[in-house]
Amino acid sequence: MDHVGRLRRLRQIVGQDFDALLISHLPNIRYLCGFTGSTAVLIVTANKAVLITDGRYTLQARAEVRGARVVISRKGAFAAAAEWLGSNFGKSSVMGIEGEHLTVAAREQFRKLLPEGLRVRNAPDYVRQARMVKDEDEIASLKNAVLLAAKLFDTAVETIRPGVKEVEVAAEMEYAARCAGAEGMSFETIVASGQRSALPHGRASQAAIPRSGFVVCDFGVILSGYCSDMTRTVHVGRPSGEAQRIYGAVREAQEAGVAAVAPGVTAAEVDGAARKVLQKAGFGRFFTHSTGHGVGLEIHEPPRVATGRNEVLQPGMVITIEPGAYIPGKWGVRIEDMVVVAERGCEVLTPTRKELISL
Repeated sequence: MDHVGRLRRLRQIVGQDFDALLISHLPNIRYLCGFTGSTAVLIVTANKAVLITDGRYTLQARAEVRGARVVISRKGAFAAAAEWLGSNFGKSSVMGIEGEHLTVAAREQFRKLLPEGLRVRNAPDYVRQARMVKDEDEIASLKNAVLLAAKLFDTAVETIRPGVKEVEVAAEMEYAARCAGAEGMSFETIVASGQRSALPHGRASQAAIPRSGFVVCDFGVILSGYCSDMTRTVHVGRPSGEAQRIYGAVREAQEAGVAAVAPGVTAAEVDGAARKVLQKAGFGRFFTHSTGHGVGLEIHEPPRVATGRNEVLQPGMVITIEPGAYIPGKWGVRIEDMVVVAERGCEVLTPTRKELISL
């Protein structure tokens, strides 16, 4: 990963707006300098970067951090950062903070720690904006995470049977993920069967899989720090014509969303392409969430692919396309792929087939 280059580009921006920028959001810190610990702040100025953490991470920080000087402090990270800033900047200097990622209490505490005269302002979300467009190394990491997760669908298909609990299916998938080298799951695995498949976020429960009905499996893994996210819906027992119709509509909507992805297209236009299909099929009111989201070091990143979102897609953005239809008390269907915006159109990263599987 080009941590040195990322920090250099950020320093050029920061120097125009602030005397220093305090990075406190851990995924942003990892993106900028490679540090993966759980406690740190990163100070970025026009000509330097300093990572401050505590003694637990002395060896780890020195091994991981690139492009920034490491400072090990016995004080809390914010207290040490305030002391460093006070020693390096005079009155009327302006410190930028990641207001979106700080609680009101943390912001006030930091302000009180700073020497009198140093001002604090919310900074634009420079780093998350940069993170929207992935470089080649990031895309390679995301592809590997997608491929590992795709193998878990085979585990799900082998495990899903009437009477098996949803949590048992999730457990088998998560065990297989760990055995294959995953650092963890991107989020709590969703296995929702029967009437519970109408819950868009129906996390695996103690419910037994019924003799007939849909089972929604939404899952992903973390590999080399990068997340993956995919959804497939299978049917237990022989699907009725009605079940085949709703599944076919969701699949058509998902494929329409994928086909709409291209540089210069807005996120809202991609959402609209998928939503239009479900509306035409009579399921529009049952599509209750956005069509997708960005994925990277975090499972949910900009851009959000939804109605009214006017972010313009650029090559290198990695997003999900995941329309669904959920009929309360009956069933639900969702299909999700990850795609990377290419110079023309997009590349679908998720290799798993999408025809309706009956178990």
